[in-house]
Amino acid sequence: MNVRKLAEKEYLEAMKLSMYAFQYDVPEDDIPKRMERLKEHTIFGIWEGEHLAAKLHIIPLNVHINGQAWKMGGLAGVATYPEYRRNGFVSQLIKQSLAEMDEQGQIFSFLHPFEISFYRKYGWEIFTDYKKTVINKIDLKMAGKSSGSIRRFNKSQHIKDIEKIYEEYMGQFSGGLIRDTYWWENFVYSDYQIAVYYDEKGDGKGYLLFKVKDHKMDVEEFTALNHEARVNLWNFICQHDSMVEKVKLTTSVHDPFPYYLPQPNLKMEVFPYFMGRIVNVENCLNLYTFNNNQEKVFIHIEDPYAPWNTGSYLISGDGITPFKEKEGSRCAKPAARGLHMSINALTAIIIGYKRPLELYDLDEIAGPRSDVEALERKIPQQKSFFYDFF
Repeated sequence: MNVRKLAEKEYLEAMKLSMYAFQYDVPEDDIPKRMERLKEHTIFGIWEGEHLAAKLHIIPLNVHINGQAWKMGGLAGVATYPEYRRNGFVSQLIKQSLAEMDEQGQIFSFLHPFEISFYRKYGWEIFTDYKKTVINKIDLKMAGKSSGSIRRFNKSQHIKDIEKIYEEYMGQFSGGLIRDTYWWENFVYSDYQIAVYYDEKGDGKGYLLFKVKDHKMDVEEFTALNHEARVNLWNFICQHDSMVEKVKLTTSVHDPFPYYLPQPNLKMEVFPYFMGRIVNVENCLNLYTFNNNQEKVFIHIEDPYAPWNTGSYLISGDGITPFKEKEGSRCAKPAARGLHMSINALTAIIIGYKRPLELYDLDEIAGPRSDVEALERKIPQQKSFFYDFF
């Protein structure tokens, strides 16, 4: 089995595999642009003779977690030709990708799963949900008095005001992607436009990422910094009542919509979305900001796909002390006391998707309840959310 990074001259083979596996076509005119974007990726492939059998992309990105910026490796484009499936190729690619991300200092890895259970076995865990609300035309009733103004923008008109609103809004969450202008223009807009709400002072306080087509309005991002922005963005949606029969609105599960509407009895569904994984536990714990207390907790991690993480870690007011059973370790093995958990459970805790006591009650953490309660006190309260896709 030949696993290696693809050279630029081989990117077209990777693109062909993606088109076959994910059943889409890239127009001939778009191929050079797509090839140029692939230069930003690290692509690992498995070859059978001269034929590319399977491949995986790592995209270097950054995310906000617990008020800090972290390097993150985005896994994408994982694909295998049908004739080479069930040969363990993806497993080998994932192991290689984890080693590569660790070498590049990417503390976390995110991905969008085709099947959650498949990636769970490799250590990725759900870290965010989204809420989709369906609003029929009859329920498009304005809420309160409109104020300020709305301005619409497309990709060619993109302005920094939009980026500032997003940054402030996502600052209340853990896990959000740090977007630069290039990301906005190439991976956010697509065929959508943005409506920005400006208050009476002329300050941008919220936006909608939306499109109207076939008498339907799809709102992919509803981003409001205060209640005034919420009301005015909702009223802007209602102003489309002569154009649409239905509105589909995507928000964080933590967003108060539609509580504040005159008629909040709407159809809502919650969906698990992206998955995350800690790539390097020791580095993560050292950089993470725990609540400032002097309690000590041992955690024990087993990670067969990233074996450098397997070991025990003492979390205390003095920092992190690792205990690993590997050659050259400077640490002795600790007592067996403490909490045993998977890399999945630790990831869910650190990103803020689940609390330690929740996972303990689900039998995802084993050990004394008093230790879980101590860990609970050390973990800051966070709400996780992720709007993007790759």
